[in-house]
Amino acid sequence: MEKIHIITLGCSKNTVDTEYMLGLLQTKYTISSDIEDSDIVIINTCTFINDAKEESIASIFEAVELKKEGIIKTIVLAGCLSQRYADELVTEIPEIDLFIGTSNYDEIIDILKKESKVNIEDPSREIEEHIPRILTESDYYAYVKISEGCDNRCTYCIIPSVRGRHRSRKIENILEEVTGLTEQGISEIIIIAQDTSKYGIDLYGKKMLHALLHAISKIEKVKWIRVHYIYPEDFDDILLEEFATNNKLLNYFEIPIQHVNDTVLKRMNRKTNKAEIKRLINRIRNRIPDAIIRTTLIVGFPGETQQQYLELKQFVEDYRFDRLGVFAYSEEEDTPAYKLPGKISEEIKEMRREEVMLIQQAITFNKNKELIGSSIECIVDAQTDVNQYVGRTYMDSPDIDGIIYFESEAYLKPGDVVNVRINDYMEYDLIGVCDESSK
Repeated sequence: MEKIHIITLGCSKNTVDTEYMLGLLQTKYTISSDIEDSDIVIINTCTFINDAKEESIASIFEAVELKKEGIIKTIVLAGCLSQRYADELVTEIPEIDLFIGTSNYDEIIDILKKESKVNIEDPSREIEEHIPRILTESDYYAYVKISEGCDNRCTYCIIPSVRGRHRSRKIENILEEVTGLTEQGISEIIIIAQDTSKYGIDLYGKKMLHALLHAISKIEKVKWIRVHYIYPEDFDDILLEEFATNNKLLNYFEIPIQHVNDTVLKRMNRKTNKAEIKRLINRIRNRIPDAIIRTTLIVGFPGETQQQYLELKQFVEDYRFDRLGVFAYSEEEDTPAYKLPGKISEEIKEMRREEVMLIQQAITFNKNKELIGSSIECIVDAQTDVNQYVGRTYMDSPDIDGIIYFESEAYLKPGDVVNVRINDYMEYDLIGVCDESSK
């Protein structure tokens, strides 16, 4: 059988798409972990911001060089960059043999046999359910996509164009997938979508994230449920109460707000304002005192004045987010924001980004200091040495947040959940000792 190697770039949604493709490909091809020991290379690309595009292009050219050297035979481009730029890339990089979009990866077997070079479909196409899946990230946590696409139409974002309209998966299909994952040893389920808060509106006529989370928690082998990307305007009291009362649902709130100045938010076509954002943060913290709130911000959006930036900066200082990512605005053609006046130089955008991140670094450092002496539930990621482990608390999602280094006299395996007493800290990470009585 021919050998296939897949390179995955970008977000966790791309990771899931790759895992589905691998599940399909394993029946007809040999999956290779070594690109130089492969006949076919599939590059699952990202195009969310300029840095992601550059990373995708760099990976393509690395594959092109291997093809020129006769090491690989076929290059397949998949994902968002392919969906967005296939027509241009056909001419600019003729060494790419096949193009597949974001909504037809379930057809990967047939596409590899086709003579047509470009196989891009409507990004809103319904994707098949019950696709086999090969996990690539972990033996104990897995991402589960509950919907595809997005209807929010933020002016800076290309996602609706490359991922299509919002399409929720049926609850029964999601539960079937989660059950199957737990049978493979998965204990932490990470719920993802472009906007999880709108889950179910298209299928059931109302928001159903709370009901879905409740149903997942009933699956016995699920230990932790983590949710990403809950938009602030749809975070209602029903959902908050589910977080407060569901013991398996982690008090980890990934809520992208992007800005707090009302004028900037309106230009971004965000569906909320500063007053509503403040009320939401206060509601969460009042109802769930140990809530961890993570958000993302964009600085340097077209027309952002110094005063508007200072307002955002002050908000970060006042509200002391537990986790924060800051992005310098990335100009993306074919988005409404691309045509907005008031462009801000790259130097100023980067300076603003660095200033906010320095504020957040100090906040995180002080929050870590406050944890000294406390005992926190932790999931084991790996053993690093004799009696030495690394893991994550409920406060930290894989790859994007901090970790905890800790000691344990007893042997632990990845996926075990134990209590760890915090005795030291760093800028972003924690240090502790396992509470042996918790195992």
